[in-house]
Amino acid sequence: MQRMHAEERLFTSYTKKTNRPCWSLLGLPFDQVEPDQAVDIIDQAIKTKRKCFLSTPNLNFIVQSKSDESFYESVIYSDLVVADGMPVIWTAKLLGIPLQSRVAGSSLFETLQNKRRDKPISVFFFGGQGTAAQQAADNLNRNSVGMIACGALNPGMGTVESMSDKAIIDQINAAEPDFLVVALGAKKGQEWIMKNREELNVSVISHLGAVVNFVGDNVQRAPLHWQKMGLEWVWRIVQEPLLWKRYLVDGLWFLRLMITRVFPLATYQKILGKQASQPLSIKIVNDIPGSNIELVLSGSATIENGRLMKSSCRKILDQLEASPNISINCSKLDYIDSSALGTLMLLKANIKRRGGEFGLFGSSPRVNRLMRLHGVGEFLLEQ
Repeated sequence: MQRMHAEERLFTSYTKKTNRPCWSLLGLPFDQVEPDQAVDIIDQAIKTKRKCFLSTPNLNFIVQSKSDESFYESVIYSDLVVADGMPVIWTAKLLGIPLQSRVAGSSLFETLQNKRRDKPISVFFFGGQGTAAQQAADNLNRNSVGMIACGALNPGMGTVESMSDKAIIDQINAAEPDFLVVALGAKKGQEWIMKNREELNVSVISHLGAVVNFVGDNVQRAPLHWQKMGLEWVWRIVQEPLLWKRYLVDGLWFLRLMITRVFPLATYQKILGKQASQPLSIKIVNDIPGSNIELVLSGSATIENGRLMKSSCRKILDQLEASPNISINCSKLDYIDSSALGTLMLLKANIKRRGGEFGLFGSSPRVNRLMRLHGVGEFLLEQ
Protein backbone atom coordinates (compact mmCIF):
# COMPACT_ATOMS: atom_id res chain seq x y z
CA MET A 1 0.00 0.00 0.00
CA GLN A 2 2.87 2.36 0.86
CA ARG A 3 4.41 1.66 -2.55
CA MET A 4 1.12 2.40 -4.32
CA HIS A 5 0.74 5.75 -2.53
CA ALA A 6 4.27 6.72 -3.53
CA GLU A 7 3.55 5.86 -7.18
CA GLU A 8 0.30 7.84 -7.13
CA ARG A 9 2.05 10.90 -5.68
CA LEU A 10 4.75 10.62 -8.32
CA PHE A 11 2.25 10.46 -11.18
CA THR A 12 0.14 13.29 -9.72
CA SER A 13 3.21 15.52 -9.64
CA TYR A 14 3.66 14.94 -13.36
CA THR A 15 0.07 15.71 -14.26
CA LYS A 16 0.62 19.12 -12.60
CA LYS A 17 3.12 19.99 -15.25
CA THR A 18 4.93 22.95 -13.66
CA ASN A 19 5.67 20.78 -10.60
CA ARG A 20 7.76 18.40 -12.68
CA PRO A 21 11.47 18.35 -11.77
CA CYS A 22 12.43 19.59 -15.21
CA TRP A 23 15.64 21.03 -16.64
CA SER A 24 16.31 22.93 -19.85
CA LEU A 25 19.06 21.23 -21.85
CA LEU A 26 20.06 22.08 -25.42
CA GLY A 27 16.76 23.88 -25.84
CA LEU A 28 14.48 21.06 -24.67
CA PRO A 29 12.87 20.34 -21.29
CA PHE A 30 14.06 17.08 -19.70
CA ASP A 31 12.40 15.48 -16.70
CA GLN A 32 14.74 14.47 -13.91
CA VAL A 33 13.62 10.86 -13.52
CA GLU A 34 15.40 7.57 -13.11
CA PRO A 35 14.33 4.58 -15.25
CA ASP A 36 12.28 2.99 -12.44
CA GLN A 37 10.47 6.29 -11.82
CA ALA A 38 9.59 6.57 -15.51
CA VAL A 39 8.20 3.02 -15.41
CA ASP A 40 6.08 3.95 -12.37
CA ILE A 41 4.73 7.06 -14.11
CA ILE A 42 3.72 5.02 -17.15
CA ASP A 43 2.16 2.31 -14.98
CA GLN A 44 0.13 4.89 -13.08
CA ALA A 45 -1.02 6.62 -16.26
CA ILE A 46 -2.39 3.28 -17.45
CA LYS A 47 -3.97 2.39 -14.10
CA THR A 48 -5.69 5.76 -13.77
CA LYS A 49 -6.42 6.08 -17.50
CA ARG A 50 -4.75 9.49 -17.61
CA LYS A 51 -3.19 10.49 -20.90
CA CYS A 52 0.58 10.62 -21.06
CA PHE A 53 2.49 11.64 -24.19
CA LEU A 54 6.00 10.27 -23.70
CA SER A 55 8.86 11.77 -25.71
CA THR A 56 12.34 10.23 -25.65
CA PRO A 57 14.76 12.79 -27.15
CA ASN A 58 18.13 11.54 -28.24
CA LEU A 59 20.74 13.44 -30.23
CA ASN A 60 18.70 13.10 -33.42
CA PHE A 61 15.65 14.64 -31.69
CA ILE A 62 17.74 17.60 -30.53
CA VAL A 63 19.22 18.18 -33.98
CA GLN A 64 15.84 18.00 -35.74
CA SER A 65 14.21 20.28 -33.18
CA LYS A 66 16.64 23.06 -34.19
CA SER A 67 15.23 23.27 -37.71
CA ASP A 68 11.61 22.18 -37.29
CA GLU A 69 9.35 24.29 -35.06
CA SER A 70 6.46 21.81 -34.96
CA PHE A 71 8.84 18.99 -34.04
CA TYR A 72 10.33 21.18 -31.31
CA GLU A 73 6.88 21.96 -29.93
CA SER A 74 5.92 18.28 -29.89
CA VAL A 75 8.60 17.76 -27.22
CA ILE A 76 7.67 20.93 -25.33
CA TYR A 77 4.04 19.82 -25.14
CA SER A 78 4.81 16.26 -24.05
CA ASP A 79 3.77 15.03 -20.61
CA LEU A 80 7.01 13.19 -19.88
CA VAL A 81 10.39 13.85 -21.54
CA VAL A 82 13.29 11.50 -20.82
CA ALA A 83 16.92 11.58 -21.94
CA ASP A 84 17.38 8.76 -24.45
CA GLY A 85 21.01 9.08 -25.48
CA MET A 86 24.40 9.17 -23.80
CA PRO A 87 25.44 12.46 -25.51
CA VAL A 88 22.50 14.07 -23.68
CA ILE A 89 23.72 12.69 -20.35
CA TRP A 90 27.33 13.72 -21.02
CA THR A 91 26.23 17.26 -21.86
CA ALA A 92 24.09 17.44 -18.72
CA LYS A 93 27.06 16.45 -16.56
CA LEU A 94 29.26 19.07 -18.20
CA LEU A 95 26.67 21.75 -17.40
CA GLY A 96 26.00 20.52 -13.86
CA ILE A 97 22.46 19.37 -14.67
CA PRO A 98 21.45 16.36 -12.53
CA LEU A 99 20.29 13.98 -15.26
CA GLN A 100 22.11 10.95 -13.91
CA SER A 101 20.81 8.10 -16.03
CA ARG A 102 19.90 7.48 -19.61
CA VAL A 103 16.23 6.55 -19.84
CA ALA A 104 15.98 4.80 -23.20
CA GLY A 105 12.51 4.28 -24.64
CA SER A 106 13.48 0.75 -25.70
CA SER A 107 14.61 -0.07 -22.17
CA LEU A 108 11.40 1.32 -20.67
CA PHE A 109 9.34 -0.84 -23.01
CA GLU A 110 11.47 -3.92 -22.24
CA THR A 111 11.03 -3.40 -18.49
CA LEU A 112 7.29 -3.02 -18.86
CA GLN A 113 6.92 -6.12 -21.02
CA ASN A 114 8.91 -8.24 -18.53
CA LYS A 115 7.12 -6.92 -15.44
CA ARG A 116 4.46 -9.43 -14.43
CA ARG A 117 1.14 -7.85 -13.44
CA ASP A 118 -2.44 -8.99 -12.81
CA LYS A 119 -3.69 -7.34 -15.98
CA PRO A 120 -1.21 -7.15 -18.88
CA ILE A 121 -0.73 -3.81 -20.62
CA SER A 122 -2.44 -3.89 -24.00
CA VAL A 123 -0.23 -2.57 -26.81
CA PHE A 124 -0.99 -1.40 -30.34
CA PHE A 125 1.88 -1.11 -32.83
CA PHE A 126 1.36 1.61 -35.45
CA GLY A 127 3.82 2.01 -38.29
CA GLY A 128 7.07 0.23 -39.09
CA GLN A 129 8.19 -1.11 -42.44
CA GLY A 130 6.44 -3.97 -44.18
CA THR A 131 5.07 -6.45 -41.66
CA ALA A 132 7.32 -5.27 -38.79
CA ALA A 133 4.36 -4.11 -36.66
CA GLN A 134 2.54 -7.44 -36.99
CA GLN A 135 5.75 -9.36 -36.28
CA ALA A 136 6.26 -7.28 -33.13
CA ALA A 137 2.68 -8.00 -32.05
CA ASP A 138 3.10 -11.73 -32.62
CA ASN A 139 6.40 -11.88 -30.73
CA LEU A 140 5.03 -9.83 -27.86
CA ASN A 141 2.13 -12.23 -27.44
CA ARG A 142 4.51 -15.21 -27.48
CA ASN A 143 7.13 -13.87 -25.11
CA SER A 144 5.84 -11.13 -22.81
CA VAL A 145 4.57 -11.67 -19.27
CA GLY A 146 3.52 -8.04 -18.74
CA MET A 147 2.07 -7.01 -22.09
CA ILE A 148 -0.33 -8.25 -24.73
CA ALA A 149 -0.64 -6.95 -28.28
CA CYS A 150 -4.18 -5.90 -29.14
CA GLY A 151 -3.44 -4.78 -32.68
CA ALA A 152 -0.96 -3.74 -35.35
CA LEU A 153 -1.28 -1.52 -38.40
CA ASN A 154 1.11 -0.29 -41.06
CA PRO A 155 -0.57 2.78 -42.63
CA GLY A 156 1.87 2.85 -45.54
CA MET A 157 3.92 5.78 -46.79
CA GLY A 158 1.21 8.43 -46.85
CA THR A 159 1.03 11.89 -45.34
CA VAL A 160 0.19 12.66 -41.74
CA GLU A 161 -3.25 13.74 -42.96
CA SER A 162 -3.92 10.43 -44.72
CA MET A 163 -2.67 8.51 -41.68
CA SER A 164 -5.09 10.49 -39.51
CA ASP A 165 -8.16 9.27 -41.36
CA LYS A 166 -11.11 8.65 -39.06
CA ALA A 167 -11.16 4.97 -40.00
CA ILE A 168 -7.59 4.56 -38.77
CA ILE A 169 -8.25 6.38 -35.49
CA ASP A 170 -11.42 4.34 -34.99
CA GLN A 171 -9.52 1.10 -35.61
CA ILE A 172 -6.96 1.97 -32.96
CA ASN A 173 -9.58 3.06 -30.43
CA ALA A 174 -11.66 -0.07 -31.08
CA ALA A 175 -8.68 -2.21 -30.02
CA GLU A 176 -8.67 -0.38 -26.64
CA PRO A 177 -4.90 -0.22 -26.18
CA ASP A 178 -3.26 1.08 -23.02
CA PHE A 179 -0.02 1.86 -24.85
CA LEU A 180 0.27 3.03 -28.46
CA VAL A 181 3.72 2.53 -29.98
CA VAL A 182 4.19 4.75 -33.05
CA ALA A 183 6.94 4.06 -35.60
CA LEU A 184 6.68 6.49 -38.51
CA GLY A 185 10.05 8.19 -38.34
CA ALA A 186 10.66 10.74 -35.60
CA LYS A 187 9.35 13.86 -37.34
CA LYS A 188 6.27 12.30 -38.87
CA GLY A 189 5.57 10.24 -35.75
CA GLN A 190 5.68 13.20 -33.36
CA GLU A 191 3.53 15.26 -35.75
CA TRP A 192 1.00 12.43 -36.03
CA ILE A 193 0.77 12.13 -32.25
CA MET A 194 0.30 15.88 -31.81
CA LYS A 195 -2.47 15.90 -34.40
CA ASN A 196 -4.38 12.92 -33.01
CA ARG A 197 -3.61 12.74 -29.28
CA GLU A 198 -6.97 14.20 -28.24
CA GLU A 199 -8.96 11.81 -30.44
CA LEU A 200 -7.09 8.69 -29.32
CA ASN A 201 -8.49 6.88 -26.29
CA VAL A 202 -5.08 5.67 -25.18
CA SER A 203 -3.32 6.27 -21.88
CA VAL A 204 0.29 6.26 -23.08
CA ILE A 205 1.42 7.31 -26.56
CA SER A 206 5.03 7.43 -27.69
CA HIS A 207 7.08 7.37 -30.85
CA LEU A 208 9.39 4.39 -30.29
CA GLY A 209 10.49 3.45 -33.78
CA ALA A 210 13.28 1.11 -32.72
CA VAL A 211 10.96 -0.83 -30.40
CA VAL A 212 9.01 -2.26 -33.32
CA ASN A 213 12.19 -3.63 -34.86
CA PHE A 214 13.61 -4.88 -31.56
CA VAL A 215 10.42 -6.64 -30.46
CA GLY A 216 9.88 -8.01 -33.97
CA ASP A 217 13.46 -9.39 -34.01
CA ASN A 218 14.24 -7.50 -37.19
CA VAL A 219 17.15 -5.72 -35.48
CA GLN A 220 19.17 -6.85 -32.48
CA ARG A 221 19.79 -4.28 -29.79
CA ALA A 222 23.37 -3.45 -28.80
CA PRO A 223 24.81 -5.24 -25.75
CA LEU A 224 24.43 -3.35 -22.48
CA HIS A 225 28.11 -2.44 -22.18
CA TRP A 226 28.00 -0.90 -25.68
CA GLN A 227 25.00 1.18 -24.58
CA LYS A 228 26.74 2.40 -21.42
CA MET A 229 29.80 3.48 -23.42
CA GLY A 230 27.60 5.43 -25.84
CA LEU A 231 28.52 3.17 -28.76
CA GLU A 232 25.05 1.89 -29.59
CA TRP A 233 25.17 3.96 -32.79
CA VAL A 234 28.09 1.85 -34.05
CA TRP A 235 26.09 -1.33 -33.44
CA ARG A 236 23.09 0.17 -35.24
CA ILE A 237 25.16 1.14 -38.29
CA VAL A 238 26.56 -2.41 -38.57
CA GLN A 239 23.01 -3.78 -38.68
CA GLU A 240 21.42 -0.90 -40.57
CA PRO A 241 24.14 0.59 -42.84
CA LEU A 242 21.80 3.24 -44.24
CA LEU A 243 21.86 4.97 -40.84
CA TRP A 244 25.47 6.15 -41.28
CA LYS A 245 24.48 9.38 -42.97
CA ARG A 246 22.03 10.32 -40.20
CA TYR A 247 24.61 9.65 -37.51
CA LEU A 248 27.23 11.68 -39.40
CA VAL A 249 24.93 14.69 -39.72
CA ASP A 250 23.85 14.39 -36.08
CA GLY A 251 27.47 14.13 -34.95
CA LEU A 252 28.51 17.25 -36.85
CA TRP A 253 25.52 19.17 -35.47
CA PHE A 254 26.38 18.04 -31.95
CA LEU A 255 29.99 19.18 -32.37
CA ARG A 256 28.74 22.57 -33.52
CA LEU A 257 26.39 22.84 -30.51
CA MET A 258 29.21 21.94 -28.14
CA ILE A 259 31.49 24.63 -29.59
CA THR A 260 28.93 27.42 -29.99
CA ARG A 261 26.59 26.76 -27.04
CA VAL A 262 27.67 24.17 -24.48
CA PHE A 263 31.32 25.11 -23.81
CA PRO A 264 30.56 28.87 -23.70
CA LEU A 265 27.58 28.21 -21.41
CA ALA A 266 29.63 26.04 -19.05
CA THR A 267 32.20 28.85 -18.75
CA TYR A 268 29.66 31.67 -18.57
CA GLN A 269 27.50 30.11 -15.86
CA LYS A 270 30.55 29.13 -13.83
CA ILE A 271 31.53 32.79 -13.67
CA LEU A 272 28.03 34.18 -13.17
CA GLY A 273 26.95 31.41 -10.80
CA LYS A 274 29.42 32.64 -8.21
CA GLN A 275 27.77 36.06 -8.35
CA ALA A 276 24.21 34.68 -8.13
CA SER A 277 23.82 35.20 -4.41
CA GLN A 278 20.66 37.30 -4.37
CA PRO A 279 17.56 35.38 -3.16
CA LEU A 280 14.71 35.05 -5.62
CA SER A 281 11.69 37.26 -5.10
CA ILE A 282 8.45 36.64 -6.97
CA LYS A 283 5.48 38.99 -7.03
CA ILE A 284 2.20 38.10 -8.70
CA VAL A 285 0.21 41.07 -9.98
CA ASN A 286 -3.38 40.58 -11.15
CA ASP A 287 -4.57 43.13 -13.68
CA ILE A 288 -7.81 41.29 -14.36
CA PRO A 289 -8.05 38.34 -11.92
CA GLY A 290 -7.96 35.05 -13.74
CA SER A 291 -7.14 36.62 -17.09
CA ASN A 292 -4.24 39.09 -17.07
CA ILE A 293 -1.42 38.26 -14.68
CA GLU A 294 2.09 39.66 -14.37
CA LEU A 295 4.82 37.70 -12.65
CA VAL A 296 7.66 39.95 -11.45
CA LEU A 297 10.99 38.16 -10.90
CA SER A 298 13.93 39.69 -9.07
CA GLY A 299 17.21 38.28 -7.79
CA SER A 300 18.61 34.91 -8.88
CA ALA A 301 16.39 32.11 -10.20
CA THR A 302 18.31 28.94 -9.36
CA ILE A 303 17.68 25.35 -8.30
CA GLU A 304 18.08 26.39 -4.66
CA ASN A 305 14.88 28.43 -4.84
CA GLY A 306 13.20 26.28 -7.47
CA ARG A 307 10.38 25.34 -5.11
CA LEU A 308 9.31 29.00 -4.91
CA MET A 309 9.31 29.26 -8.70
CA LYS A 310 7.26 26.07 -9.13
CA SER A 311 4.74 26.95 -6.41
CA SER A 312 4.22 30.42 -7.91
CA CYS A 313 3.59 28.93 -11.36
CA ARG A 314 1.24 26.38 -9.82
CA LYS A 315 -0.65 29.18 -8.05
CA ILE A 316 -1.04 31.03 -11.34
CA LEU A 317 -2.38 27.95 -13.12
CA ASP A 318 -4.85 27.22 -10.32
CA GLN A 319 -6.47 30.65 -10.57
CA LEU A 320 -6.50 30.96 -14.35
CA GLU A 321 -9.58 31.09 -16.48
CA ALA A 322 -9.67 30.12 -20.16
CA SER A 323 -7.34 31.98 -22.53
CA PRO A 324 -5.24 33.72 -19.86
CA ASN A 325 -2.56 36.32 -20.59
CA ILE A 326 0.66 35.95 -18.62
CA SER A 327 3.54 38.43 -18.61
CA ILE A 328 6.89 37.68 -16.97
CA ASN A 329 8.75 40.83 -15.90
CA CYS A 330 12.48 40.02 -15.75
CA SER A 331 13.82 43.57 -15.41
CA LYS A 332 15.15 42.86 -11.90
CA LEU A 333 16.36 39.33 -12.60
CA ASP A 334 20.16 39.00 -12.54
CA TYR A 335 20.62 35.26 -13.11
CA ILE A 336 18.61 32.24 -14.25
CA ASP A 337 19.64 28.59 -14.40
CA SER A 338 18.49 25.51 -16.28
CA SER A 339 15.98 24.51 -13.60
CA ALA A 340 14.16 27.86 -13.63
CA LEU A 341 14.18 27.94 -17.44
CA GLY A 342 12.66 24.45 -17.50
CA THR A 343 9.87 25.63 -15.18
CA LEU A 344 9.14 28.67 -17.39
CA MET A 345 9.05 26.43 -20.47
CA LEU A 346 6.43 24.22 -18.81
CA LEU A 347 4.43 27.27 -17.70
CA LYS A 348 4.35 28.65 -21.25
CA ALA A 349 3.37 25.25 -22.64
CA ASN A 350 0.46 25.10 -20.18
CA ILE A 351 -0.68 28.61 -21.03
CA LYS A 352 -0.51 28.04 -24.79
CA ARG A 353 -2.43 24.77 -24.51
CA ARG A 354 -5.20 26.69 -22.75
CA GLY A 355 -5.35 29.12 -25.65
CA GLY A 356 -3.68 31.96 -23.74
CA GLU A 357 -0.75 34.26 -24.35
CA PHE A 358 2.65 34.24 -22.66
CA GLY A 359 5.23 37.01 -22.81
CA LEU A 360 8.61 37.53 -21.20
CA PHE A 361 10.06 41.05 -21.19
CA GLY A 362 12.60 43.35 -19.60
CA SER A 363 15.39 40.79 -19.38
CA SER A 364 18.95 42.09 -19.23
CA PRO A 365 21.63 41.28 -21.83
CA ARG A 366 23.12 38.85 -19.28
CA VAL A 367 19.86 36.92 -18.88
CA ASN A 368 19.20 37.05 -22.64
CA ARG A 369 22.64 35.55 -23.27
CA LEU A 370 21.97 32.76 -20.77
CA MET A 371 18.66 31.94 -22.45
CA ARG A 372 20.30 31.97 -25.89
CA LEU A 373 23.10 29.66 -24.81
CA HIS A 374 20.57 27.32 -23.20
CA GLY A 375 18.70 27.30 -26.53
CA VAL A 376 15.38 28.57 -25.14
CA GLY A 377 15.55 32.25 -26.05
CA GLU A 378 13.35 32.05 -29.13
CA PHE A 379 10.71 29.94 -27.39
CA LEU A 380 10.43 32.03 -24.21
CA LEU A 381 10.80 35.46 -25.79
CA GLU A 382 8.37 34.97 -28.67
CA GLN A 383 4.84 36.18 -28.04
